[in-house]
Amino acid sequence: MGGERHEPPPEEFEAELDQIAELNRMDAPSPAPRDGRGSRPAAEGVPPGDAVRRRDSLLLSAGHAIGESDSLDEALRLVAGLYAPDFPLDGQCVFGIGDGHLSALAQHGFRPGGMVDQGFRMPMTTEYPAAEVARTGRAVFLASTREYRAAFPATWHMSARKGRNAWAFLPLVTAGRVVGVWLAAFRSPVPFSTSERALLTVTGRMVGQVLERARAGKAELALSRGLRRSMRAAGPAMTGLSVATRYVPTGGGLMVGGDWYDSIDLPSGRLALVIGDVQGHDVHAAGLMAQLRTAVHAYAAEGHGPDAVLARASRFLTTLDEDRFATCLYIEADPSTGNLHIARAGHPHPVLRTPDGTCLIKHISGGLPLGLMPGEEDYPVDTLRLHDGEVLMLCTDGLIENGGHDMYSGWVRVRDAFSPGPVEDLEAMADRLMSAVLSPEPGAREGAARDGDDIALLLVRRDSVKPRAEVDKRRLVLTIGQDQGEGLAEARAELKALLYDWARPDQVDTAVLLATELLGNVLVHTDQDGSLTAYVTGETGRRRLLVEVMDRGDELPHQRTPVELASSGRGLLLLDILADQWGVRPEPEGKTAWFALTEASPPDAADGTAV
Repeated sequence: MGGERHEPPPEEFEAELDQIAELNRMDAPSPAPRDGRGSRPAAEGVPPGDAVRRRDSLLLSAGHAIGESDSLDEALRLVAGLYAPDFPLDGQCVFGIGDGHLSALAQHGFRPGGMVDQGFRMPMTTEYPAAEVARTGRAVFLASTREYRAAFPATWHMSARKGRNAWAFLPLVTAGRVVGVWLAAFRSPVPFSTSERALLTVTGRMVGQVLERARAGKAELALSRGLRRSMRAAGPAMTGLSVATRYVPTGGGLMVGGDWYDSIDLPSGRLALVIGDVQGHDVHAAGLMAQLRTAVHAYAAEGHGPDAVLARASRFLTTLDEDRFATCLYIEADPSTGNLHIARAGHPHPVLRTPDGTCLIKHISGGLPLGLMPGEEDYPVDTLRLHDGEVLMLCTDGLIENGGHDMYSGWVRVRDAFSPGPVEDLEAMADRLMSAVLSPEPGAREGAARDGDDIALLLVRRDSVKPRAEVDKRRLVLTIGQDQGEGLAEARAELKALLYDWARPDQVDTAVLLATELLGNVLVHTDQDGSLTAYVTGETGRRRLLVEVMDRGDELPHQRTPVELASSGRGLLLLDILADQWGVRPEPEGKTAWFALTEASPPDAADGTAV
């Protein structure tokens, strides 16, 4: 969601190059009467026809190469290819303008240790041709040493005794402003005909574009380095939570793009965890990311809740750029309890890893991406409790889709890297995830692992604050609101993921069916939200699943015998038939319906059939 170059294609100059070629032909001598030997005398100082055609060819080929060059040194080397006996280009220098001075940025054809190496710097007020061009924006052509001495008596000696006898100083213009001067020096006097001046002018424009790109590249590099330094790796955040982070720019060539993460200390010992992705891969996306990140930090420090932080950030992004949007996930964490209050703005869902390595995609209610629809900022807040040894993974979509993967195959790759290994080494876990995503896969083309979006990764682990006995337990907790009917499908998906290695798939289907019935009863027969908690305990092959669904309604359910076409009344009947155990218990506020299943042996094992 690398920098974009806004440069005209070399073809932009083709019309001007053709005009210069035409001027060359106009400057060429007219046919003269043949002498007694059948040949025409060449006019003095005018290039013969073959030389004109050669220069035209060199100009066209060099023009395209210069327009695509990436550095001033390369551009000047290519310009030197325009040398011809009648156009003895012998030395070049590019001067930059800044702080009221000229400074030498690049040179070609001068001896080593010249102006660039010596740190040439000259006040703009100096009576020197390059300084005059910088002040006035008009080119200066000096066809001989005599012209140079007459026009600039105070500084002509700077170029004397260097083997040059003609000079051209041309302005380098960007956005209507002179940003530099190009010096072209010639070994012998040059008359600077109309075609030669046109050639130098067009070449100067090409060099000016290269200078603009070089400066933009330095600015992008400085921005990238500064932003990346600000996203330094996070160690243990505070007692009760540990955090590990990674950032890898893969798609754009910059050291940082539009992705970011942050951890922010909040009042009362709380911690804010943020991950986001600004649309685009260019330096503009990186700049917007820096401003948006600062705004989120400020809103969090003011004490706003997750929903208010995202709503304010969305409005802020709209004031910066109406054409860009950003996704974001914001968590306000309480390390003392493990409670996480989460708001999501179009960002990928987080992933929960339980202590035994099970990975669940946690479906978090969400709103639109930041800045997408001003005035529609509504970000519901979900609550999740992170238990001891559990790890929550936040990432940008580059982690999932890098290397050409889609969301499904990319998720499988991430899950397989996230599941194994000790939870105590969070940094090693982060390294393993990044290695799995960035390492080339068998048969992949070279560089495919880095084809894609930038990657931001944040892992947060709930740490035990006191010694505890090891318990083999998985836990799933979720809440479905009355206006969130789609939450039933998400609950089914998460329960299936919790039971991914259950010995009997038919028991998994039974558990999903019964949980759906209990949640559906809450949504249909009450006006309350439904909360589901599922526990898996015991050793593999003899585990027990306990599912509890709680609501705050006062009316207790009772078992009925539905007629054949009845649309309700089957929930408790199914529990009685399919569950190993079930029940309903009153709570201080509301009630809890529950059921339990004991893991059975696989069908083949039960029949005694060899596997």
